[in-house]
Amino acid sequence: MKSDSKFFKNSNSMPVDRFFQNVLYDKKNGYYNTKNPLGAKGDFITAPKISNLFSEMIAVWMVSIWEIFGKPKNLNIIELGPGDGSFIKVLLQVSKRFPEFDIAKKIYLFEKSKFLKQKQKRNINNKNIVWVKNFDNIKKGPVIFFGNEFFDAIPIKQFKRERKILFEKYYTFQRNFEIKETFKKASKQDIKMINSYKILKGLNFIEFPKIGINELNKIVKKILSLNGCILIIDYGYIKPNNLDTIQSVIKHKKNHIMKNLGKADITSHVNFSLLKEFFLKNSLIVNKTITQKDFLENMGIKNRAEIISKKMSFREKSDLYLRLKRLLSPKLMGNLFKVFLAHNLKETNYHGFK
Repeated sequence: MKSDSKFFKNSNSMPVDRFFQNVLYDKKNGYYNTKNPLGAKGDFITAPKISNLFSEMIAVWMVSIWEIFGKPKNLNIIELGPGDGSFIKVLLQVSKRFPEFDIAKKIYLFEKSKFLKQKQKRNINNKNIVWVKNFDNIKKGPVIFFGNEFFDAIPIKQFKRERKILFEKYYTFQRNFEIKETFKKASKQDIKMINSYKILKGLNFIEFPKIGINELNKIVKKILSLNGCILIIDYGYIKPNNLDTIQSVIKHKKNHIMKNLGKADITSHVNFSLLKEFFLKNSLIVNKTITQKDFLENMGIKNRAEIISKKMSFREKSDLYLRLKRLLSPKLMGNLFKVFLAHNLKETNYHGFK
């Protein structure tokens, strides 16, 4: 596949995760720093943009978690990869219905893209929101980390196992301007890391989110020191199946991953069993991973839709239920998207997880 060399920094050969890190996050040419990926005019649309009801259910869930925490006077909410800020906008509206919660909450946004950060600031327009590059200054009160379609956008490593030997996949830039897949023997460090996960044993093709795990280590550290939880909503699988899940989209259509580099979104499916094993290794409790459909229905999204639709015109009502179908239908987002919760509290009866 013909390409240019701008994403091959200081090397003509690099592992999958480092190459896609450059493609997505390079300050000058990276996808997330040069264009708006969201909405009808972008390349994809996320649940908060599909319906405010999604964000409302998450906001209500956070209020219920604050109650489980014992209604502390300080509550830190950290959204990971906030998109255009649509969720936070709804959270601020919902908070007003719960005055004590509204006073207690402090909202932090973790965003690597300068382009999206500016969009979030314009969309939310609230002086009390704090954008952070790390979590070091969050020191008082429990934490709620929330990531919707955050981990699928973090580049992953890929390996293949042949005759019990582990090889890592690289992309190599050729003289004829083509990018070729090559494999090199995996490093001792990566072999040790992969062999430490039971869920990866027996697989001949392995996807491993090393960059994502590094981010999660910082989150775990904060949860263990302040108490709290992390709620992850993303598309992915529970049982690993030797498949290459890296995919690319542009203008809501599938795209070859080596075409439109820096202009198309590149993601991979999240391995929720791997996440579970990671959090358990780090002394957190993990609730059973459920589908987005089950979580939103448990939270009462259908009842809420029924209530607000009573004051709507026929056209508005049709639009509401069409959007709801997209969130809940097993053939659309309902089953493909999973909801994952890890925490360090003895309470296990979390609202939304039955």
